[in-house]
Formats: sequence, structure tokens, C-alpha cells
Amino acid sequence: MPFATARSRTLAVCAALVVALLAVAAFAPLPISIVVPGLTADVLGSDHGKPVITVTGTPTRDTSGQLRMTTIAATNPDAVVRLGDVLKAWFATDQAAMPRDAVYPTGGSVKEIEKHNQAEMTESQDAATTAALSHLGLSPSKVKVGLHLADVGGPSAGLMFSLGIIDKINGNGRGGDLTGGRRIAGTGTITPDGEVGAVGGVPLKEQAARRDGATVFLVPKGECSDAKAELPKGLRLVPVTTLDGAIDALKALGSGGRVPSC
Repeated sequence: MPFATARSRTLAVCAALVVALLAVAAFAPLPISIVVPGLTADVLGSDHGKPVITVTGTPTRDTSGQLRMTTIAATNPDAVVRLGDVLKAWFATDQAAMPRDAVYPTGGSVKEIEKHNQAEMTESQDAATTAALSHLGLSPSKVKVGLHLADVGGPSAGLMFSLGIIDKINGNGRGGDLTGGRRIAGTGTITPDGEVGAVGGVPLKEQAARRDGATVFLVPKGECSDAKAELPKGLRLVPVTTLDGAIDALKALGSGGRVPSC
């Protein structure tokens, strides 16, 4: 049975190669980050003993309710992630495996990545301030806004910063709170002219928002599909494309008017 013997040997060699490759894949580091729901922070409140938003040059008001920016937390950019970690995240509802370059900029050290993320946060805060003051018809040369939020980087808090500034200064424009006293969370980048952009990681941010008591979640409209896929019970989605639209939606929530939905 020389043919059968040769065939058996070939199959054995192939099987051994497959096992070897699987073993290498199981233990080899992968260019993947494991991501989980991160912290949330009320931009109308304080962080490490300091108000998140300070305004000078125009009167401000006391607020009730909360506007919570949301984050995801990822394994460090230099962390070793293996196949077993990815498989675990695949089957978990509170984890996700994402390409590392979708979470962190490529080609930099940990310190350089931290510096990049902080620069993005600073740029986002400047855009949020410009958008908010423009909405209110206030001059940035007369009104100064300070934004303080430690240990958070990236641009995804822009929308919530703008809403917080507006609530601090003008509320809903009729003497009430923009939040209507609710605990509202959300995510989205912001441009100086008030356009809201997509951010990624929305399902995990929804989990963080609901965990911290939010009942309403503002989401960039283009990410509605992802947001609906794993929506936590008790959390209402409100899609937005602009700062003005987000404000109108919050006012409608407070007055019982028509609120957009995903």
C-alpha cells in the first residue's frame, strides 16, 4: 500500500504544519486593541475638585441634570494582545477587539501617542468653545471659556462640551435647563461651525452611559445602526448631525415635543 502510506505521511505533515501555525497564532502578539466601556464625566460638574467648565466675561447660571461625555478604555498601545484575548472579546458583550491603528495613531511611542491624543482634545475643546459661543452670539474676544478634564484624550467629547457651555450660560433660553433635569450622555466630534462627526466605539460608550445612570444618549446620526445593535435597556437614542439640532432635540425632550430617533 505504498500510495496510501505516502498519502498518510503527506496528511500527517500537513496536519503538523496546521497545528504549528495555530500554535504560533495563539501565542503571537497581534496588532489589535481590546476595548471596554470607559469613564463618563459630567461636563456640568467638577473633575478632581475643579469645575469642568468655567466661563468669564458673561453671567452664568446654576444647572441641574447632567451632560455626561463618554469614553472607551483600550489596552495600552504597547500591550501584547494574543488570539485568546481576541476570541474572548469576540464573545463578550462588554468588550470589543479593534485594529490598533483604529484606536491609536501609528508609528509613535506611548508618550508620543499620549501627546497626540491630548492635542486632539485641546483642538476639540477650542472647536467646542467656538461653536457654543457662535450659537449664543457671543464674542470669544470678550467671553473666555476654560475646559478642564484630566486623563481624557481625543476629540469625541466636543459635542458635550459645546452643550455644557451653552447650558451654563443660557440654559434652554427660557430660564430652564437644557437637560430638563435629566442625566443625558452622548458622544460626537464638533467643528467650529457646529457640525457633529462620528467617533466609533458607540456600543461600548452606551454601556458606560447607562451604567452611570443616563437615560438619553446623543449619537452622531451616521452611527445609528451601530448604536441600535446593542442598545442597553432604558437608554433612549437621539441622533444628531449639528449642534443646533442637538439643542432643538433637548428642548423638545423637555417640552414633550417631537424628538428625532434612530
